[in-house]
Amino acid sequence: MSAPLPPGIEAYPVTVAPIPPEEGGGFVASFPDVPGCHGVGETEEAALADGRQALFACIDALKAADRTPPEPGSAKA
Repeated sequence: MSAPLPPGIEAYPVTVAPIPPEEGGGFVASFPDVPGCHGVGETEEAALADGRQALFACIDALKAADRTPPEPGSAKA
């Protein structure tokens, strides 16, 4: 079981897209505010849950490196 996520993680915009069957299938969740931060899963819900765990880890790593995490919605379209 995964640890509870801190408040505010849900504020980050996320896109969930299918992975083509020839690439293994399932879904990928991506966070435009944190390039390179993705989660994957067999279902959209699983990809989103994995993605939020990855987002928390990315933000935690930025803080550990004395870098300011991006604000939710800060990515340029």
